[in-house]
Amino acid sequence: MQDNKIYDVAVIGAGPSGAIAASILKQQGRDVVVVEKQHFPRFSIGESLLPHAMQFIEQAGLLEALLNNAADMGFQFKNGAAFYRNGERSSFDFEDKFSPGPGTTFQVKRADFDKLLADETAKKGVPIHYGVQVEQVEITDELARLTVLDEAGQTSQINAKFILDASGFGRVLPKLLDLELPSELFPRQAVFTHTKDNIPADANFDRNKILVTVHPEIEDLWYWLIPFSDGTASFGVVARPECFAEAELEQQLYDFIKQDDNLASLLANAEIIQPARKIGGYSSNVKQMYGDKFALLGNAGEFLDPVFSSGVTIAMRSAALAAELVDKQLAGEAVDWSQDYQAALKKGIEVFKHFVMSWYDTSLQNIIFFQSDGSDIKPMISSILAGYAWDTNNPFVADTNRGLHILTQLCETD
Repeated sequence: MQDNKIYDVAVIGAGPSGAIAASILKQQGRDVVVVEKQHFPRFSIGESLLPHAMQFIEQAGLLEALLNNAADMGFQFKNGAAFYRNGERSSFDFEDKFSPGPGTTFQVKRADFDKLLADETAKKGVPIHYGVQVEQVEITDELARLTVLDEAGQTSQINAKFILDASGFGRVLPKLLDLELPSELFPRQAVFTHTKDNIPADANFDRNKILVTVHPEIEDLWYWLIPFSDGTASFGVVARPECFAEAELEQQLYDFIKQDDNLASLLANAEIIQPARKIGGYSSNVKQMYGDKFALLGNAGEFLDPVFSSGVTIAMRSAALAAELVDKQLAGEAVDWSQDYQAALKKGIEVFKHFVMSWYDTSLQNIIFFQSDGSDIKPMISSILAGYAWDTNNPFVADTNRGLHILTQLCETD
């Protein structure tokens, strides 16, 4: 590709955060271009959306397309989360939550979901160049320049007034600008696949909810089961790397299923329909989430852990927030990226981080299984599980540490 234009904004990555940011900027009248290393559709995890994400999909003008195509694409209506541990069950209905906003969403096949959002963004007039890899970035007083390499081996430049890095786990700008930091979270690994689940209709299983299962003996090992509406499901195991054997990935998944009574029953007739995959070292952090003429979105900045499905919601919120700030900056308004972007975004990320760390030290597990349907606390926890980790009216957002500590003490004395 060869492009001599100077765009208002160049977006690296056409996934959910890239599509949301580009669509919002286009609606604001900005000249935007997107470069994407891969070709869509392509497989990705992060399939269980949170209701808060629906607000950003709507803000970007993409909600109607999602609603119109959800059934045909096998997306599953989702209204909550269910948990299982050694015979204990707990579930959270996201419509019964403390915070305002949508209470339902979808569980999606990311290959189709991401392509849908990207295609709709392109229909708005945003050029998306697939098979294009960013090799270098140069920031000058006047503009930001990306040097990109296409699949034909041709190198070219893209000039823009601002760059948004939505490259996800590719983490393009953190690598090129030496912004990476080690994560504060313990390293973990995920092994996962898609199955034809063959779960009987009369089983004790709600297809409208993600099922999170704690291993009966290894407390920091957990499973996800994300059903889709076409009878298939995403299934994965997350644990410390040493918990995994040397066997083939598919066999490891079958072995782990047998170790839990509920999953062994639910998935007794499951058939793996995609090659099993693994990913490790996915938790990440950065020195800063913005700089002169650039900002990092979603996983390109910080990724926590898949346990509460927060990744896509954080990515979409960062995209919407950054798009609004970029538009103001390009209009000549003063923008405080430290407070209005990094600190504002980090508030919710820190809430999710506390939840993740408390999950693995088992204190949050105990809280989740302690909550009854009549609990006054349950809607507040449900709000955070639904993605509303920035609602400071919620006591568990305003002071997460204190709230979890008090609940932990209650669980221990009950």
